Order: sequence, then C-alpha cells, then structure tokens
Amino acid sequence: MVDLHVHLRDWAQSSKETVEHGLHVASMCGIRMVADMPNTSPALTSRDVVLRRLALASGPSRKYGVRYCIHMGLTADEAQLAHAVETYRELFPLVIGLKMFAGHSTGDMGIVTLEDQSRVFQTLSRLSYDGVLSIHCEKESLMHPELLVPGRFETQSVARPAQAEIESIRDMISLARANGFPGHIHICHISTAQGIAIVKKARGEGMWISCAATAHHALLTCDDARDGSRCLRMNPPLRSPADRDAVFAALASGDIDYVESDHAPHTLEDKIAGAGGIPGFEGTLHLLAALRNAGVGQDRLMELFCTRACEIFHVEADDFLPDDVEQRIRMVKGQYQFDPFR
Repeated sequence: MVDLHVHLRDWAQSSKETVEHGLHVASMCGIRMVADMPNTSPALTSRDVVLRRLALASGPSRKYGVRYCIHMGLTADEAQLAHAVETYRELFPLVIGLKMFAGHSTGDMGIVTLEDQSRVFQTLSRLSYDGVLSIHCEKESLMHPELLVPGRFETQSVARPAQAEIESIRDMISLARANGFPGHIHICHISTAQGIAIVKKARGEGMWISCAATAHHALLTCDDARDGSRCLRMNPPLRSPADRDAVFAALASGDIDYVESDHAPHTLEDKIAGAGGIPGFEGTLHLLAALRNAGVGQDRLMELFCTRACEIFHVEADDFLPDDVEQRIRMVKGQYQFDPFR
C-alpha cells in the first residue's frame, strides 16, 4: 500500500511522534511508501529544510522498508514559490509535489485570501509548473471558531462547516482556470458529498483534478466525536452520516481516486487542549476491511490503496495489499495514546 498524505512530526514536535516511529508503524500496517506533508516545525518550505528532513528519514526508511518522500510547502511569497518549483524539479521524486493550505490547520501555513491564492496560481502558471498541487480546501471566511466548545469535539464540525470545504474547492477550480494553471490539482481529504460532485463535474469537463479521502471521513461521523475519549477532532472535521456515506460510496465507485490516511498524531495533552489531527494508519486498515466486506473488488481496492495515487504523482506503483488486516490492526493497537477507531 501507499499513503501519500501523512504528518510524521519529529524535530520540535518529537513529543508527538518521530519519523522513525511513524515509518515503523506504517510498515506494520503494510504501507510501503509515504509522503510527508510540509507543516512540520520547521516547515518544509526551503530546499535546506527539505534536505534535512530527507536525511532524517533515510535511515528509518531503509530499516523498515518504507519509501519516504515529501510534499514541499508553499507560501504567498513569489520568490519562495519559485524556489519551491526549482526544488521540486531538482529533487523529484523525493519531492513528489507542492502543497497549499487554503485554510489554516496545524501550524501556520494557511494561504487564506483569494488574492494570495490567486498569486500562487499565477506564479506557478508563469513558471510552467505541471506537477501536482495538493490543496487543503477550507475557506477561512466561512469558519466559525467562536462556536468551538472546549472538551466537546463534535463542535469542530460546526466551527468548520461543510460549506467551507465546498466553497474552497470551487475557489481552487476557478483560480486554476482563470490563471491557466498547467498542473494537476489534488483535493486532499475530501469530506462532503457536494465537494465530491464538484470535483467529478470538473473532471468531466476536462480538468486535470483528483481527490482522495481518509478512513475517518469514510467510516465516522460528527456523532462519533461526542465520545470525548476518542479525541475525534481533525481538519476538515467529521461530517454528517449522509456525507460519510457519500465518501464511502465514492471510494467504491471511483469518484474518489484513492485513500490517504492524513495520519497526524498528537500527545493526549495536546488533544485535550484542542489540537486537530489523529493517528491514521490503523484507520486505513479498517477502511480496507470495510470496503472488502462491502464487496468492492480487488482491482478497485488495488487502485484505492496502491496504484492510482502513484499514477497521479508519477511515481513507481506498489502492488501490495495485506490479507491479514485484523492481525495487523492488533499489532498497531497501543502504538498511540488514544485510539480513534476502537
């Protein structure tokens, strides 16, 4: 399996997880390639920091047999954007693409105004960047942080409503078209039925666009977050049963391209304080089992967990799907301080 959306922490966040631990757990799950997201501390927005991160991961990558690569982060600064494109072209496939946070999440990498988002697309188009631009789609102006209630994880779904994702996806498609963006847009961790429909329509109109989904958005709902001991707070948050069912159905049908974990561990203390993100590797196994139980065929499962992501990012495909899913789930239980998928 491959997982091209993980947050392995380390460095200033080593209390949450180290790269070595994350790669070890990934290997236990049967994951043979991961792509780390750039909102590390320090952030992966310069060539020097990217090289430091690759060096950090090289030993554990060999030790556990898990290939490691990076999505380089973007800012609204044109010089940094040019630097990121240059670094991508130099280091691909160790750097497999670029990442923009269209809404704030963990860290401080949000590019949240339409003006700044447009500048990103203008600059990447001017530089003829034709790789993948992965986007965290949540529209900042539609979020309501004042509605968060400490200790009530389900209020995350009210504070960051479905419409914030839907309108951000619309914005990204519009900006890409307006600026003649020559690359591939990838919508990360899609979580709404309407968002899926918008991506499907754009794809049908010839746009080079894809989307992926997580186990938690395919299996859980905002009602599950009422159990505070599971610490089910993440960005984007859990949605309604109807959205959850739409995500699961779109994974089975092909309207969602592939599965990504959005693995993002925190300490229990950080979760209680309101940090967004959950350990996700175990969830990927639960989703594989659920899709099998729903009658999804082996060819489609291979696309979801192995080949489709590799096709989109133009990296070597992995054709391994574990059969011993329940055994692997038992192996990884207890690796983190809380279990969202219990």
